[in-house]
Amino acid sequence: MDAKEFELAQERARNVICAAGIKLTDDEAAHIEVADFGLNRLASEGLELVTYVNNDRYCAKELVIFPGQTCPEHRHPPVGGHPGKQETFRCRSGEVWLYVEGEPAPHIRGRVPDAAKKYYTVFHEIVLRPGEQFTILPDTLHWFQAGTEGAVVSEFSSHSTDENDIFTNPRIRRHAVIEAPCRRS
Repeated sequence: MDAKEFELAQERARNVICAAGIKLTDDEAAHIEVADFGLNRLASEGLELVTYVNNDRYCAKELVIFPGQTCPEHRHPPVGGHPGKQETFRCRSGEVWLYVEGEPAPHIRGRVPDAAKKYYTVFHEIVLRPGEQFTILPDTLHWFQAGTEGAVVSEFSSHSTDENDIFTNPRIRRHAVIEAPCRRS
């Protein structure tokens, strides 16, 4: 992802969070994480995050998902004697379609990104609207996508070790790499 795309995504995420009525500190607003998962397809597979706290006991984040944007399928495995991250998603604005292990829905609302169809394998659909929430148990395969208006989701979880997440797509890198702009001679 290039630096300009990163900055534009941060600004857009700030605006979406503000529109949802969520106040950020200046420091939080300046440090919004933009995750393109190393795929350079931020519009289709990506996520914007604000981490409020992440300590050895618990974690709280805001997830911004632009319209049609998808967080790729992954799970939070056991790490260091802990069972893996358990997380509760609470929708704050928009609509989010969450897919977990279980009986597949006959027709899902989400659209699996064309470039990655083989890496999406779970289709039990949970629709979250503002005020609704769902808890994902540790080591459960899941992925999620925003509806046509995008979404803001608050995540409350046990300690988060994103670097240990296991994605179905083996090419995914959890943390974005920002390319420096080309210098002209």
